[in-house]
Amino acid sequence: MKLFTTSALVAIMATAATAEGWKDDYQVLKFGILSGENEKDRLMRNEPLRVYLEETLGVKVEIFTAGNYDGVIQAIAADQIEIARLGSSAYAAAYTATDGGVVPTLTGKALNGDTGYYSIVVTRCDSGIESLEDAKGKVHAFADPDSTSGYAVPYFNMVTREGFKPEEFFSTVTFSGSHEAGVTGVVNGTFDTAATYQDNETDGVYQRMEDKGMIEPGLVCKIWQSPEITSGPWTFRKNLPQALIEDVTAAIESFPTADPEGYKLYSSWTADNPNPDDGFVRVDHDRYQWIVDMRAWIKEQRRSGS
Repeated sequence: MKLFTTSALVAIMATAATAEGWKDDYQVLKFGILSGENEKDRLMRNEPLRVYLEETLGVKVEIFTAGNYDGVIQAIAADQIEIARLGSSAYAAAYTATDGGVVPTLTGKALNGDTGYYSIVVTRCDSGIESLEDAKGKVHAFADPDSTSGYAVPYFNMVTREGFKPEEFFSTVTFSGSHEAGVTGVVNGTFDTAATYQDNETDGVYQRMEDKGMIEPGLVCKIWQSPEITSGPWTFRKNLPQALIEDVTAAIESFPTADPEGYKLYSSWTADNPNPDDGFVRVDHDRYQWIVDMRAWIKEQRRSGS
Protein backbone atom coordinates (compact mmCIF):
# COMPACT_ATOMS: atom_id res chain seq x y z
CA MET A 1 0.00 0.00 0.00
CA LYS A 2 1.34 3.42 -0.98
CA LEU A 3 1.67 5.86 1.94
CA PHE A 4 1.57 9.64 1.61
CA THR A 5 3.14 12.18 3.93
CA THR A 6 0.97 14.92 5.39
CA SER A 7 2.51 17.49 3.05
CA ALA A 8 1.88 15.25 0.03
CA LEU A 9 -1.77 14.80 1.00
CA VAL A 10 -2.18 18.55 1.44
CA ALA A 11 -0.68 19.11 -2.02
CA ILE A 12 -3.01 16.53 -3.60
CA MET A 13 -6.04 18.06 -1.91
CA ALA A 14 -4.99 21.55 -2.99
CA THR A 15 -4.58 20.42 -6.59
CA ALA A 16 -8.03 18.84 -6.58
CA ALA A 17 -9.55 21.98 -5.06
CA THR A 18 -7.86 24.11 -7.70
CA ALA A 19 -9.18 21.88 -10.47
CA GLU A 20 -12.75 22.30 -9.22
CA GLY A 21 -12.24 25.89 -8.11
CA TRP A 22 -12.80 27.42 -11.55
CA LYS A 23 -16.53 26.74 -11.22
CA ASP A 24 -16.79 29.29 -8.41
CA ASP A 25 -15.59 32.03 -10.77
CA TYR A 26 -17.21 30.73 -13.98
CA GLN A 27 -20.74 29.65 -13.13
CA VAL A 28 -21.78 30.47 -16.71
CA LEU A 29 -19.76 29.47 -19.76
CA LYS A 30 -20.49 30.94 -23.17
CA PHE A 31 -19.33 29.39 -26.42
CA GLY A 32 -19.54 31.17 -29.74
CA ILE A 33 -20.47 29.63 -33.08
CA LEU A 34 -19.89 31.18 -36.48
CA SER A 35 -22.53 32.23 -38.98
CA GLY A 36 -21.92 29.46 -41.52
CA GLU A 37 -25.64 28.69 -41.68
CA ASN A 38 -28.87 30.40 -40.66
CA GLU A 39 -29.24 31.07 -36.93
CA LYS A 40 -32.18 28.72 -36.37
CA ASP A 41 -30.31 25.71 -37.76
CA ARG A 42 -26.98 26.45 -36.10
CA LEU A 43 -28.67 26.84 -32.71
CA MET A 44 -30.61 23.61 -33.27
CA ARG A 45 -27.47 21.66 -34.22
CA ASN A 46 -25.47 22.94 -31.24
CA GLU A 47 -28.21 22.52 -28.63
CA PRO A 48 -27.37 18.85 -27.83
CA LEU A 49 -23.76 19.83 -27.14
CA ARG A 50 -24.84 22.78 -25.00
CA VAL A 51 -27.08 20.51 -22.89
CA TYR A 52 -24.37 17.84 -22.62
CA LEU A 53 -21.74 20.34 -21.47
CA GLU A 54 -24.11 21.84 -18.94
CA GLU A 55 -24.93 18.44 -17.45
CA THR A 56 -21.35 17.19 -17.54
CA LEU A 57 -19.64 20.28 -16.16
CA GLY A 58 -22.30 21.28 -13.65
CA VAL A 59 -22.38 24.93 -14.74
CA LYS A 60 -24.75 26.90 -16.97
CA VAL A 61 -23.71 26.87 -20.64
CA GLU A 62 -24.95 29.41 -23.19
CA ILE A 63 -24.52 29.67 -26.95
CA PHE A 64 -23.34 32.99 -28.37
CA THR A 65 -24.09 33.92 -31.98
CA ALA A 66 -23.37 36.99 -34.08
CA GLY A 67 -24.38 38.23 -37.50
CA ASN A 68 -20.88 37.71 -38.89
CA TYR A 69 -17.63 35.96 -38.05
CA ASP A 70 -16.02 39.09 -36.62
CA GLY A 71 -18.74 39.34 -33.96
CA VAL A 72 -17.59 36.05 -32.43
CA ILE A 73 -13.91 36.90 -32.86
CA GLN A 74 -14.34 40.24 -31.10
CA ALA A 75 -16.41 38.63 -28.34
CA ILE A 76 -13.63 36.22 -27.41
CA ALA A 77 -11.02 38.98 -27.76
CA ALA A 78 -13.04 41.19 -25.39
CA ASP A 79 -13.46 38.40 -22.79
CA GLN A 80 -17.23 38.35 -23.41
CA ILE A 81 -17.22 34.62 -24.14
CA GLU A 82 -14.89 31.88 -22.96
CA ILE A 83 -14.90 29.48 -25.89
CA ALA A 84 -15.58 29.54 -29.62
CA ARG A 85 -15.82 26.97 -32.38
CA LEU A 86 -13.85 28.75 -35.08
CA GLY A 87 -12.78 28.09 -38.62
CA SER A 88 -9.04 28.15 -39.30
CA SER A 89 -9.02 31.72 -40.63
CA ALA A 90 -11.30 32.96 -37.85
CA TYR A 91 -8.93 31.34 -35.33
CA ALA A 92 -6.00 33.09 -37.00
CA ALA A 93 -7.91 36.38 -36.81
CA ALA A 94 -8.61 35.83 -33.11
CA TYR A 95 -4.98 34.86 -32.50
CA THR A 96 -3.81 38.06 -34.18
CA ALA A 97 -6.44 40.27 -32.52
CA THR A 98 -5.45 39.00 -29.06
CA ASP A 99 -1.66 38.92 -29.64
CA GLY A 100 -1.69 35.17 -29.15
CA GLY A 101 -4.24 35.26 -26.34
CA VAL A 102 -6.23 32.24 -27.51
CA VAL A 103 -5.45 28.54 -27.50
CA PRO A 104 -6.86 25.77 -29.74
CA THR A 105 -7.51 22.34 -28.23
CA LEU A 106 -9.70 20.21 -30.52
CA THR A 107 -10.78 19.86 -34.11
CA GLY A 108 -13.30 17.62 -35.80
CA LYS A 109 -12.46 14.25 -37.29
CA ALA A 110 -14.22 13.06 -40.44
CA LEU A 111 -15.53 9.56 -41.14
CA ASN A 112 -12.38 8.55 -43.01
CA GLY A 113 -10.11 10.01 -40.32
CA ASP A 114 -9.40 13.24 -42.20
CA THR A 115 -9.22 16.46 -40.23
CA GLY A 116 -9.61 18.73 -43.23
CA TYR A 117 -12.13 19.99 -45.75
CA TYR A 118 -12.22 22.02 -48.99
CA SER A 119 -13.07 25.43 -50.32
CA ILE A 120 -15.16 25.27 -53.47
CA VAL A 121 -16.64 27.73 -55.94
CA VAL A 122 -20.19 27.04 -57.10
CA THR A 123 -22.50 28.34 -59.80
CA ARG A 124 -25.92 27.51 -61.18
CA CYS A 125 -25.67 24.33 -63.22
CA ASP A 126 -27.46 26.07 -66.11
CA SER A 127 -25.23 29.17 -66.06
CA GLY A 128 -22.86 27.93 -68.74
CA ILE A 129 -19.96 28.50 -66.34
CA GLU A 130 -17.91 25.32 -66.07
CA SER A 131 -14.60 26.67 -64.73
CA LEU A 132 -13.11 29.74 -63.11
CA GLU A 133 -11.93 30.87 -66.53
CA ASP A 134 -15.56 30.91 -67.69
CA ALA A 135 -16.41 33.18 -64.73
CA LYS A 136 -14.16 36.02 -65.92
CA GLY A 137 -16.09 39.28 -65.93
CA LYS A 138 -18.88 37.81 -63.78
CA VAL A 139 -20.14 38.68 -60.29
CA HIS A 140 -18.39 36.66 -57.58
CA ALA A 141 -19.25 36.44 -53.87
CA PHE A 142 -16.94 35.44 -51.06
CA ALA A 143 -18.66 34.45 -47.81
CA ASP A 144 -17.11 36.50 -44.99
CA PRO A 145 -13.73 38.28 -44.59
CA ASP A 146 -12.85 35.94 -41.70
CA SER A 147 -13.99 32.73 -43.40
CA THR A 148 -11.27 30.24 -44.27
CA SER A 149 -13.03 28.39 -47.08
CA GLY A 150 -15.30 31.27 -48.00
CA TYR A 151 -12.53 33.83 -48.45
CA ALA A 152 -8.91 33.34 -47.31
CA VAL A 153 -8.16 30.04 -49.07
CA PRO A 154 -9.97 30.76 -52.37
CA TYR A 155 -8.50 34.28 -52.55
CA PHE A 156 -4.99 33.00 -51.82
CA ASN A 157 -5.31 30.22 -54.39
CA MET A 158 -6.80 32.45 -57.06
CA VAL A 159 -3.72 34.66 -56.84
CA THR A 160 -0.98 32.08 -56.28
CA ARG A 161 -2.29 29.05 -58.23
CA GLU A 162 -4.79 30.37 -60.74
CA GLY A 163 -2.79 33.48 -61.59
CA PHE A 164 -5.29 36.30 -61.17
CA LYS A 165 -6.47 38.82 -58.60
CA PRO A 166 -10.19 38.46 -57.96
CA GLU A 167 -10.75 42.25 -57.96
CA GLU A 168 -9.37 42.44 -61.50
CA PHE A 169 -10.69 39.15 -62.86
CA PHE A 170 -14.36 39.40 -61.86
CA SER A 171 -16.57 42.36 -62.77
CA THR A 172 -17.69 42.59 -59.14
CA VAL A 173 -16.37 41.01 -55.95
CA THR A 174 -18.55 41.16 -52.84
CA PHE A 175 -19.23 39.40 -49.55
CA SER A 176 -22.51 37.53 -49.19
CA GLY A 177 -22.33 37.48 -45.38
CA SER A 178 -22.51 33.70 -44.95
CA HIS A 179 -22.06 30.45 -46.84
CA GLU A 180 -25.78 29.85 -47.19
CA ALA A 181 -26.36 33.41 -48.36
CA GLY A 182 -23.73 32.93 -51.06
CA VAL A 183 -25.36 29.74 -52.35
CA THR A 184 -28.80 31.36 -52.19
CA GLY A 185 -27.46 34.33 -54.15
CA VAL A 186 -26.18 31.99 -56.86
CA VAL A 187 -29.55 30.22 -57.07
CA ASN A 188 -31.40 33.54 -57.27
CA GLY A 189 -29.02 35.01 -59.84
CA THR A 190 -27.62 37.72 -57.56
CA PHE A 191 -24.15 36.18 -57.91
CA ASP A 192 -22.75 34.21 -60.82
CA THR A 193 -20.34 32.32 -58.57
CA ALA A 194 -19.77 32.01 -54.83
CA ALA A 195 -17.11 30.55 -52.56
CA THR A 196 -18.22 28.09 -49.89
CA TYR A 197 -17.06 24.77 -48.41
CA GLN A 198 -17.45 21.04 -48.83
CA ASP A 199 -16.30 18.20 -46.57
CA ASN A 200 -16.46 15.63 -49.36
CA GLU A 201 -18.23 15.05 -52.67
CA THR A 202 -21.61 14.41 -51.04
CA ASP A 203 -21.48 16.66 -47.97
CA GLY A 204 -21.17 20.42 -48.25
CA VAL A 205 -23.14 23.61 -47.77
CA TYR A 206 -25.26 23.35 -50.87
CA GLN A 207 -26.00 19.64 -50.34
CA ARG A 208 -27.15 20.36 -46.78
CA MET A 209 -29.32 23.19 -48.08
CA GLU A 210 -30.87 20.73 -50.54
CA ASP A 211 -31.49 18.25 -47.71
CA LYS A 212 -33.19 20.97 -45.65
CA GLY A 213 -35.40 22.03 -48.55
CA MET A 214 -33.81 25.47 -48.77
CA ILE A 215 -32.95 25.02 -52.45
CA GLU A 216 -34.05 22.55 -55.09
CA PRO A 217 -31.66 19.66 -55.83
CA GLY A 218 -29.63 19.89 -59.02
CA LEU A 219 -29.51 23.69 -59.28
CA VAL A 220 -25.98 24.21 -57.92
CA CYS A 221 -22.76 22.79 -59.39
CA LYS A 222 -19.12 22.97 -58.27
CA ILE A 223 -16.58 24.45 -60.70
CA TRP A 224 -13.44 24.67 -58.51
CA GLN A 225 -11.96 23.00 -55.44
CA SER A 226 -9.00 23.97 -53.26
CA PRO A 227 -6.33 21.74 -51.78
CA GLU A 228 -7.32 20.30 -48.39
CA ILE A 229 -7.79 22.87 -45.60
CA THR A 230 -6.98 22.28 -41.95
CA SER A 231 -10.25 22.04 -40.00
CA GLY A 232 -10.83 24.84 -37.51
CA PRO A 233 -10.46 24.42 -33.74
CA TRP A 234 -12.40 24.73 -30.54
CA THR A 235 -10.69 27.80 -29.15
CA PHE A 236 -10.33 29.06 -25.58
CA ARG A 237 -9.15 32.33 -24.11
CA LYS A 238 -5.63 31.76 -22.84
CA ASN A 239 -6.37 33.77 -19.68
CA LEU A 240 -8.81 31.13 -18.43
CA PRO A 241 -7.80 28.66 -15.69
CA GLN A 242 -5.99 25.70 -17.21
CA ALA A 243 -8.30 23.34 -15.32
CA LEU A 244 -11.32 24.95 -17.00
CA ILE A 245 -9.76 24.58 -20.45
CA GLU A 246 -8.93 20.93 -19.82
CA ASP A 247 -12.29 20.06 -18.26
CA VAL A 248 -14.30 21.61 -21.10
CA THR A 249 -12.00 20.11 -23.73
CA ALA A 250 -12.39 16.66 -22.18
CA ALA A 251 -16.17 17.08 -22.04
CA ILE A 252 -16.38 18.04 -25.73
CA GLU A 253 -14.04 15.15 -26.53
CA SER A 254 -16.38 12.69 -24.79
CA PHE A 255 -19.56 14.03 -26.42
CA PRO A 256 -19.63 11.67 -29.48
CA THR A 257 -19.55 8.49 -27.42
CA ALA A 258 -21.51 9.72 -24.39
CA ASP A 259 -24.38 11.11 -26.51
CA PRO A 260 -24.24 9.53 -30.00
CA GLU A 261 -27.68 10.81 -31.02
CA GLY A 262 -26.86 14.34 -29.93
CA TYR A 263 -23.54 14.17 -31.77
CA LYS A 264 -25.24 13.01 -34.96
CA LEU A 265 -27.41 16.12 -34.94
CA TYR A 266 -24.46 18.35 -34.06
CA SER A 267 -22.28 16.97 -36.84
CA SER A 268 -25.03 16.41 -39.45
CA TRP A 269 -24.47 12.66 -39.49
CA THR A 270 -27.02 10.56 -41.34
CA ALA A 271 -28.52 7.15 -40.59
CA ASP A 272 -26.14 5.59 -43.13
CA ASN A 273 -23.08 6.65 -41.17
CA PRO A 274 -21.52 4.35 -38.54
CA ASN A 275 -21.45 5.12 -34.82
CA PRO A 276 -19.54 8.41 -34.45
CA ASP A 277 -16.68 7.41 -32.19
CA ASP A 278 -13.56 9.61 -31.89
CA GLY A 279 -15.25 12.68 -33.29
CA PHE A 280 -12.49 15.04 -32.16
CA VAL A 281 -8.69 15.09 -32.08
CA ARG A 282 -6.32 17.30 -30.06
CA VAL A 283 -4.53 20.16 -31.82
CA ASP A 284 -2.19 23.02 -30.96
CA HIS A 285 -1.30 26.41 -32.46
CA ASP A 286 1.47 25.07 -34.71
CA ARG A 287 -1.20 23.43 -36.84
CA TYR A 288 -2.64 26.85 -37.71
CA GLN A 289 0.46 29.02 -38.08
CA TRP A 290 0.30 28.70 -41.87
CA ILE A 291 -3.20 30.21 -41.78
CA VAL A 292 -1.92 33.14 -39.70
CA ASP A 293 0.84 33.63 -42.28
CA MET A 294 -1.60 33.35 -45.21
CA ARG A 295 -3.90 35.99 -43.71
CA ALA A 296 -0.95 38.32 -43.25
CA TRP A 297 0.03 37.75 -46.90
CA ILE A 298 -3.50 38.52 -48.12
CA LYS A 299 -3.66 41.66 -45.99
CA GLU A 300 -0.35 42.86 -47.42
CA GLN A 301 -1.46 42.08 -50.98
CA ARG A 302 -4.63 44.12 -50.54
CA ARG A 303 -2.81 46.94 -48.77
CA SER A 304 -0.14 47.25 -51.44
CA GLY A 305 -2.53 46.72 -54.33
CA SER A 306 0.02 44.43 -55.97
